[in-house]
Amino acid sequence: MGSELLLEIGTEEIPARFIPPVLEELAASFQKLLGQERIAVGQVTTWGTPRRLALVAQGVAPVQSEASTEIIGPPKAVAYDSYGNPTPAAQGFAKNQGVAVGDLIEVDTPRGIYLAVSKRTAGRPTKERLPEILPSFILGLSFPKSMRWGAETVTFARPIHWILARLGGEVLHLTVGDVTSGGMTYGHRFLAPQPVEVEDAEDYAAALEKARVIVDPQTRRVQLEKELAQAAAQVGGEVVPNPGLLEENSFLVEYPSVVCGNFEDKFLALPDEVLITSMREHQRYFSLRGKDGKLLPHFIAVNNTLTRNPEVVKKGHERVLRARLSDAMYFYEVDSKVPLEDRGEALKGVVFHSLLGTSYEKMERFRELAVFLAQRLAPDLTAGVRRAAYLCKADIVTEMVGEFPSLQGVMGRQYARLSGEAPEVAEAIFTHYLPRHAGDLLPGDLTGALVGMADRLDTICGCFGVGLIPTGAADPYGLRRHALAIIHILRDQGLHLNLPEAVGAALDLLKGKISRTPEETGLEVLDFFQTRLQHLLISEGYNNETVAAVLATGGEDVVDAADKARALEEVRQSPDFPALAVAFKRVINIARGAEAGEVSPMLFEHPEEKLLFEAAALMEEEVGQALEERDYPRACRALAKLKGPVDAFFEKVLVMAEDENLRRNRLALLVSISNTFLQMADFSRIST
Repeated sequence: MGSELLLEIGTEEIPARFIPPVLEELAASFQKLLGQERIAVGQVTTWGTPRRLALVAQGVAPVQSEASTEIIGPPKAVAYDSYGNPTPAAQGFAKNQGVAVGDLIEVDTPRGIYLAVSKRTAGRPTKERLPEILPSFILGLSFPKSMRWGAETVTFARPIHWILARLGGEVLHLTVGDVTSGGMTYGHRFLAPQPVEVEDAEDYAAALEKARVIVDPQTRRVQLEKELAQAAAQVGGEVVPNPGLLEENSFLVEYPSVVCGNFEDKFLALPDEVLITSMREHQRYFSLRGKDGKLLPHFIAVNNTLTRNPEVVKKGHERVLRARLSDAMYFYEVDSKVPLEDRGEALKGVVFHSLLGTSYEKMERFRELAVFLAQRLAPDLTAGVRRAAYLCKADIVTEMVGEFPSLQGVMGRQYARLSGEAPEVAEAIFTHYLPRHAGDLLPGDLTGALVGMADRLDTICGCFGVGLIPTGAADPYGLRRHALAIIHILRDQGLHLNLPEAVGAALDLLKGKISRTPEETGLEVLDFFQTRLQHLLISEGYNNETVAAVLATGGEDVVDAADKARALEEVRQSPDFPALAVAFKRVINIARGAEAGEVSPMLFEHPEEKLLFEAAALMEEEVGQALEERDYPRACRALAKLKGPVDAFFEKVLVMAEDENLRRNRLALLVSISNTFLQMADFSRIST
């Protein structure tokens, strides 16, 4: 049984958003490091607060495992002469490695048999090795931003003040910058700042709790939730749910303490989103709702310290919030005086991208594209789509959105309502932004869906057209997210959009802006969409081969592709499918490259040819009808009926007959059948 390692890095206050990802990295990187060092380790747990990052590793092996290395020498053919005696090459290699020639071994390599020597290196004690590797491990942790302090050359998220390092209760001595490790930690900066000596993880967590530090983030979060609920209940309300704000606050404090404050009723005249956003983004305050669902004139602030006079703290929070809400009220009143329609011209002064023009130019493009989509998918919505597309970016130039960019779309909807716009137009101004992130709501209205797809498609085609293409993990313009949003909307709304046609229309509207040819750009954009659809379907549980087989025959219609994948996946569950797939693959593989042509029954020599010809005709008619009705399970069942005639045909008929007319006729029959198969999927891509 191994020892316990306790490591704590004490710092100045680290930004809350830095902590959750670095705690994950801390555990994963430590396990990887010990694996590389041949040090066995059990469970690894990480804890963190604004002033400390902690790691507890159980079952750390006391000694590195023995290392075995194999050093390759000369080829056997060079190492021995024709009599089997070692040559100078073998003798020199053995001497250099400090072994006798007789200790050399033979190893089989891709280049042939070589001589080699196997060496074993004993492992060093873990307590000796850890102090050597932990400093670089600590400094190797990644943060969005790091800083250098004093005369030091090391960098970290914030200056490091202390390091606690114990292995099996014994202090590990290591140095990071000008900080040398010890066996002590420190309590809460204000409530218990004195040093605290600890022996192990259990002692560590308990001692810190006495020193007003809840080091476990989950425990701290649960306590914060409990205190929020209690404070809200005292004023007859409930906290407006916001998981992100809850997590942020839990990493802003070491010992949460809440206070419930009030604001004037007059501010309730502001839209709910404005109140909630103003409290959240500026002050990290929680909003409250009553049992009727309406916002209450109260808020909850989270403090990092207990106070002797809560009323003083409460008044301080109220004073700060009053100023913020007064600003918001001013912005709202100023914005409301100008009809949203009158703000459109101001977009000419807002640059969307230096290579793609202003936001006004972009709006003009995607407005035409949205109309194009509406005319094909929902002609009766064309007028509303045109109007919503014109107005949907106008709130960018309002005072409120200038202060709170996250309210873009929200304020546009509100100002559209105040301006007397049609309800569906006002709603589309907001919903065209949906989904804003993974897992977000999709637009519930078709007008907003069409405008949103047009906006995103213009962005994707424009960026590809000027060479701003995602590479690896880099996707600064969120093009993958935009493509997935379009795919999700199409599937959710059941819209059968011809994607190549839509991409072509978007590129036509970008003429004069893009630097690459529309043909080249269009092919790359369509491949980009197909890759996103492929990854999405596989993530939903569809077999790789099923997805590949369907997309190989075209993913122009996202909804059709997904429905075909679902139908094919169901067919693949049948015990008869392997034999069926073999028959399909034989047809497709033999027909590949052959010329299509009219099949002449007069040239049939075998009854199996006639049987297949007649069965294929019935199958093609049924499949054609099923595909027209988008009944893909029925299409699969119709295809399956051809298995018997296909098997009989291949058993009795030689396709590649010497007679050219017979050969061409038989190939034409298979090409016709293959083309019908390929309307559903490329079955040759499915292994059997």
